[in-house]
Amino acid sequence: MIASILASGGAHGESAVPLSTTLLFTALLVGLIVCLALEEKIHAKKSVIAGVFAVACLFLANAFHLYAFVDHHYIIQLPPLSADPAHMLEIPVYVPAIDWGVIAIILGASLFVDVTSKSGLFTWIAIKLTKSSKGDPRKLLWYYGLMTVLFSAVLNNVTAMIIVGSLTGVSLAKLKRKDLLLGFLLIEGLLTNIGGLLTLISSVPNIIVGNAAGISFASFFITASPYVAVATVLTISMGAKRFGIAGLGSEAERAEAAVLVAGFDENDGVSSRGDFWFGAIMLVLFIGTMATASVLPVIRDLGMGYVAMAFAAITLIRYKSIADRFYQAIDWDLLGFFAALFAIINVMEHARVLDLIGLGLGAIIGLDESIGGGAGTGAVLVSAAAFSSVTDNIPLAAMLANILDARGTPGTDPLWWSVVFGANLGGNLTPIGSASTLVAVTIIHKNEIKMSFTRFVGLALPYAGMQIILALAYLLLVLR
Repeated sequence: MIASILASGGAHGESAVPLSTTLLFTALLVGLIVCLALEEKIHAKKSVIAGVFAVACLFLANAFHLYAFVDHHYIIQLPPLSADPAHMLEIPVYVPAIDWGVIAIILGASLFVDVTSKSGLFTWIAIKLTKSSKGDPRKLLWYYGLMTVLFSAVLNNVTAMIIVGSLTGVSLAKLKRKDLLLGFLLIEGLLTNIGGLLTLISSVPNIIVGNAAGISFASFFITASPYVAVATVLTISMGAKRFGIAGLGSEAERAEAAVLVAGFDENDGVSSRGDFWFGAIMLVLFIGTMATASVLPVIRDLGMGYVAMAFAAITLIRYKSIADRFYQAIDWDLLGFFAALFAIINVMEHARVLDLIGLGLGAIIGLDESIGGGAGTGAVLVSAAAFSSVTDNIPLAAMLANILDARGTPGTDPLWWSVVFGANLGGNLTPIGSASTLVAVTIIHKNEIKMSFTRFVGLALPYAGMQIILALAYLLLVLR
């Protein structure tokens, strides 16, 4: 059955792929995950591991004729589609495989934050927040946690993590509580994927499923917000207990913290009022533009990656003579890893690995009809979360949305929400499950805190498990 479907071209009607080839590439995907889990033991950076697998996958993909070449060239047709060579673009096969929007967001947002921080703006914001918490670490955790969810809902997960992570480091350094940094950053990384559930435009899977099911922006928010509120409270509460982020219990502690906070001056890091106000104005414009990028004329076609790169370029103008110093601080390992990972996932799509996953999930969806009681809905959520933790959740969400649409699933059916919750929450199971969790791990590494693949999974699993169980209860008890 499986072999016949794959041989017929899969869900997309593309060229046939033997089952043996699909299984070979499935094994390669498993090998990548194992090597990433053992990265500290094999003493290799993520970019090197992913790069080696990308090279092998691309070579084997062409050896097994998974890509269509014309006279040994990979051709992409440009609109209007025609046989005219003028409407064809010859580029390397791996270039369109990379999600350049994500690369541009990471590069642009990182540069923008680095440049803006030179103005002293982020130090100023961090000290203001620290003062408002009166030096209480637990209050500060709540402030940053709620900010993370809000930023993830209106911006995107990666930008939210970069901004909040930078502010967190400054605040805890001022409070001389760098020992709490791991807990703060891990909780913030997990909360980015919770915030990504809040609105229809918070993540790409939301947009895909929402459009396929005909869910409006308002309806999406009303349905998702109760879950997001409860999951946020539980995640922060669990994190505070797990990492010992306690409030100030005694009068002596509060008095000591008050003396410490009273000595903070938010203007210490501001070397120039002109630079400060320039940074403040640019930050407000950046957040506003990112939040409305999907509806702004012209910009909506260029995407959030363009916005991030544009603001990075504009802010660099003020420091044009020393711009190269900011380029040296770019995390090329992170960018290299994502570029290689996107190329690998593209090969997996051509090898029908994702179609194979989709076939399994399609069978699971049918459990609602054969068993009832929401068995299929719950199984789809858990399965989608598991697969999203190791593969790109965008093609997975698209595949499941197509399956549900083909089955004539009503827009009110909880199965649609099982895909939304699974695709988003799966990012909290592993450090490669979402771009924002990987950015969180990168910031942790920058602060000289060890965080391997397996350690992340061990620390994050209780939170991800709670969030998935909560989503199951919400789907089966509230939305059904």
